[in-house]
Amino acid sequence: MTSPRLVAFDLDDTLAASKSAIDPRIAAQLRALLRVVEVAIISGGNETQFRSQVVARLGDADATELAHLHLLPTCGTRYLRHDGEDFAAVYAHDLSDAEKASALQALREEAERLGLWEQNPWGDILEDRGSQITFSALGQKAPGEAKHAWDPTGHKRLRLRDAVAARLPDLEVRAGGSTSIDITRAGIDKAYGMKALAEHTGIPLEDMLFYGDRLDEGGNDYPVLALGVRSIAVTGWVGTADELDALLPTLQPQGATRA
Repeated sequence: MTSPRLVAFDLDDTLAASKSAIDPRIAAQLRALLRVVEVAIISGGNETQFRSQVVARLGDADATELAHLHLLPTCGTRYLRHDGEDFAAVYAHDLSDAEKASALQALREEAERLGLWEQNPWGDILEDRGSQITFSALGQKAPGEAKHAWDPTGHKRLRLRDAVAARLPDLEVRAGGSTSIDITRAGIDKAYGMKALAEHTGIPLEDMLFYGDRLDEGGNDYPVLALGVRSIAVTGWVGTADELDALLPTLQPQGATRA
């Protein structure tokens, strides 16, 4: 491909360790990217996580740089852009109360049936993120070591995803991070978010590049790959940083063509 005009990333286990702040190395690379291309982050985390894990770690990035940062939390069901003062919503596709109730019930009952409901979790297992319901098998605050050891092959998550999806045919159910299942409105996933980026920036999908750790079929990054966006699989933030070390010298400033 030609030099990408927009570079997009998953967050947890791609730009940072799960629910952790980005490393200074990644922060410096994101700042470098923002000076030459559009940058998007699209992940299952909520808006608060995006702000604490990424935005707060960008040092003295000014409004000019932040204008080129696109935040799509909860798998692209929300989209925020910087308005010169703060990140403001472009759209938000919240679930209805009935959809939330059905998703929460299906997740708990199927996790219990499959023996995947943790009796002593680190924090809440189920979380209402407005536009997304998220199941975290070990709890929202589980340490990274425990999360990665829980389901290294992904078999548990896929069993639960399949069981829950069968009960919620009108909703989107995908395996998220190392212990999570994400539920959104049908058809609103990371592919939807990438298409929204194309619409709002005027940058075609073929001029985008995506990095993610869950590009396997059934993973919540897979819709981006299936959409045809050039995608690079990584296994952690260090791998992403190494990829960016190779990418950055090849990029050309977009100048007046930037959105």
